[in-house]
Amino acid sequence: SIAAGIVAILVSHNLSRAVLHWTLLSVSLLNCLLSTACSVGLALAIALTVHGRGTHLVRGCNSSALPADARTAIATNDCPFNTTRIYDTALALWFPSLLLAAAEAVLSGRSCLVALVFQGIGPCAHSYGKEQV
Repeated sequence: SIAAGIVAILVSHNLSRAVLHWTLLSVSLLNCLLSTACSVGLALAIALTVHGRGTHLVRGCNSSALPADARTAIATNDCPFNTTRIYDTALALWFPSLLLAAAEAVLSGRSCLVALVFQGIGPCAHSYGKEQV
């Protein structure tokens, strides 16, 4: 992840542990928030697309020849793209993207928890401090 890369760069510059821990915490928290926002956005896009049967995907095509269901739409001269596969293609790309964004959010959240433990915050922080002494 991005947090691991930044921490590796900082380690190569021989910075103090405190700087590394705070950097890991801030970068992993930011990455977790962004990944969560992406997951929510993709889930909303999928829900709206399925609910509207893909009509929002071809809304820019102002053709009366387009049916209400985008899955049965035909390519017309009024549309700059072939509308026959837009519904299936969008969903086929959005589902794996949603899963990957959710996995990234979970992994970034775990990195954030590790950074909190390094700072002495959290349920495992006391046992970590004793192991270091």
